[in-house]
Amino acid sequence: MRLALVCLVAASVGLSMAIISISKVLLVVTLLVVLLRGNRAASSGAALQHMWTPLLATVVVLVFAVSLLWTSAPLDNALGAIGKYGKFLLIPALLALIQTRREAVYALIFFLGGQIFLLLGSWALHFHVPVPWATSNMATTASAVFSSYLDQSIMSAVVAAVFWHLRTFAPNRFLFYAAITVSALALGCVFVVFTGRTGHVVGIAVLSLAIFFALPKRYRFASLLVPPLVLVVVFLSFDKVAQRLSAVKSEVVAYSAKTGQESSSGTRLKFWTTSGEAISQKPLMGSGAGSWVTEYNRIEQLKSPLHQSFGAQSHGNPHQEFLLWGVQLGVGGILLLFSFFGAILFDLRKMDRPIARAGQSVLLALAVSCLFNSSLYDAYIGDFFCVSLGVLLAYGFHGREVTLGQHSGDVQHAKYEDRLIKT
Repeated sequence: MRLALVCLVAASVGLSMAIISISKVLLVVTLLVVLLRGNRAASSGAALQHMWTPLLATVVVLVFAVSLLWTSAPLDNALGAIGKYGKFLLIPALLALIQTRREAVYALIFFLGGQIFLLLGSWALHFHVPVPWATSNMATTASAVFSSYLDQSIMSAVVAAVFWHLRTFAPNRFLFYAAITVSALALGCVFVVFTGRTGHVVGIAVLSLAIFFALPKRYRFASLLVPPLVLVVVFLSFDKVAQRLSAVKSEVVAYSAKTGQESSSGTRLKFWTTSGEAISQKPLMGSGAGSWVTEYNRIEQLKSPLHQSFGAQSHGNPHQEFLLWGVQLGVGGILLLFSFFGAILFDLRKMDRPIARAGQSVLLALAVSCLFNSSLYDAYIGDFFCVSLGVLLAYGFHGREVTLGQHSGDVQHAKYEDRLIKT
């Protein structure tokens, strides 16, 4: 049952929000049962004791909970924000519940299988093939199966990187080329199917990182030229990318000229400017969990009494994760987010090269998407990042355990594990 629920959570981030929510609740209940078993589940704490990421993920949730003591937000908004950041606990939960390399392989297979299912659905919608299980209101207009084109474009870029870097784990030539094919289909979704500009930027970022990893070490000094070159190639090759990125310039110009015309870029710039003012007013401790809406309305009403306040349901974040943490927790909140990213990077660098590179690509995608959206605060995409990182870290940790076992003389057991996994 424990392994079945882990696999359900791993696969659910490619499905509907209802399935994701149900699987998360079941996973938390399972974790509590495992922890209450005490010594009989002692092996579940191995990953938690040897890694920094689960510790930082837990600290994040605790810090937001403590900020209830000084939050300026209504209690329901504050508790709602803490509930959203509760998804960070998915990472230590997965690391605790995945106890062997074989279980990590199963979790990874279900995660990748769910993403393949999602990719095939998006391509089918793109070619006007009916997809009865597509529940998104953007299914017919933007080829998004369960969420928005913004979420799925970012997810597709991440999946392309994961399949590309993990292709070396394929036990035969067929699966090796199948992984490359899925990676190409995922990148096609990013640049051909979807119109999400954040997804385009994330796709360019993970593609640039893959090229950087492929370069010989003596040529990596030229890696600074890779991102702009990739940007130019993608811009000239895909019409949707060119149109959407060109629109950014016109939207920024319209915002600077104060024409009053609302746009995606203009709204973000306004939110970011006001968020910076909120951070400057309370730089040490911030305004507490869930306070962004309250602080934004307060500052804008001081500027213009005619400002119409909006609630957390309409605009609950500034579409920028770093500024959101700064408003809620001050400068220390921004440093906490960087520390969380640093802990992930530190843990990944201790793992085998393919899994480390796949995890670093996910981390880069998360950091880039957080520059233009509140990707960890948002439900669907935030769950995707937490689960993908949890599964990859578990796989890398237990894979490293097997390598250490081989070095210490436990060769027969490692060979048996390899045969079992391939079977």
